[in-house]
Amino acid sequence: MTTRARIPFFPPDLFEDDRTVLLDLLLELGMSPQQRFILGEHTRRLERLLQDSLGAADVVACGSGTSALDLALTAVGVAPGDEVVVPAFGCAPLAASVVQLGATPVFADIDPHTMVADPVEVERRITARTKVVMPAHVFSVMADMPAFAELAQRHGVRLIEDSAVAQGAVLDGTPAGLWGEAGVFSFVQVKSFGMPGEGGVVVTRDAAIGQRVRMLRNHGQDGSRRFLHHIIGRNSRFDEIQAAFQVHRFGGLPRRLERRAAIAAYYTERFAPLAERGIVPPPAGRDGRCYYVYTVLADRRQALADHLRERGVDCHAYYPLPLPLQPAFAVFAAPGDRWPHAERAGRRALSLPVHHRLSDADVEHVADAVCEFAGT
Repeated sequence: MTTRARIPFFPPDLFEDDRTVLLDLLLELGMSPQQRFILGEHTRRLERLLQDSLGAADVVACGSGTSALDLALTAVGVAPGDEVVVPAFGCAPLAASVVQLGATPVFADIDPHTMVADPVEVERRITARTKVVMPAHVFSVMADMPAFAELAQRHGVRLIEDSAVAQGAVLDGTPAGLWGEAGVFSFVQVKSFGMPGEGGVVVTRDAAIGQRVRMLRNHGQDGSRRFLHHIIGRNSRFDEIQAAFQVHRFGGLPRRLERRAAIAAYYTERFAPLAERGIVPPPAGRDGRCYYVYTVLADRRQALADHLRERGVDCHAYYPLPLPLQPAFAVFAAPGDRWPHAERAGRRALSLPVHHRLSDADVEHVADAVCEFAGT
């Protein structure tokens, strides 16, 4: 019997098709007389490409998605004494970016199905000290941004959108990243527009916020006169080789996103009947969907993960412990406070391969393995 090749969660050959281009760029920029390795013409070209594709007022490239959150929060004035409401379920930078500014993260529970922040729970956490509400898109679902936009306006608080995983997603005709005063994308290799290294952008409809982020990322300089520092800034500058590589790969992004969307739609169709058997797929449809990873909720997660691995399918359990239960952030949680939906998601969420390098046979094998586990 032929042994089937393992299906990786993330492909090790992600950049294989562009390897020659990357090596040529490395040589070209490395040997260039200008010796310009950060914030040069390639970075400006990438920013313009993204700005035009989104219809944004500004797109500012920076060192990482995490740094983009820090820059966006700083640009809207988050400071010691402020509170920022964030989801209880998600990645550490959601809370760490707030803490590092001397502000307090306030954790809100999530929707039990979509695993994104619940607007009702977020509103319940707003106080007189709340400066920002920062929902995050998670896995393959955007947060309910129309509800959050209305909520922020009603309470007079700022709205920052953690759209790090959602580049290319659109909700009600508005691209991810443009619902709040600022949004972010991450380019770390596992994201939908990932690259071989760290990087990210802040996107905004507000040119003034964009200009402030540009100064913050480069030690407070405005880019026109060196060694003149207008504000206290950071070192969060973008790499020129990576920028040139991303410009090269940008034209193929719609095709890659479409492939991920098609795989996700197939999974959801196959898994929809499994809800009564303890495996719940994300909601069907494409509006407000992003395909960073595809995640099901499984009552017997460890057993399902073991079953998949026995059949050569890699999978991954993200965020097993909610943020307020993490040792680093527990000090910001009130004694006795609970986030039952976030805690349950931490026990049930299991992510499956959904990257664009999967073949149809790979996708069918993953779906067959999940259905086999469920007994269908």
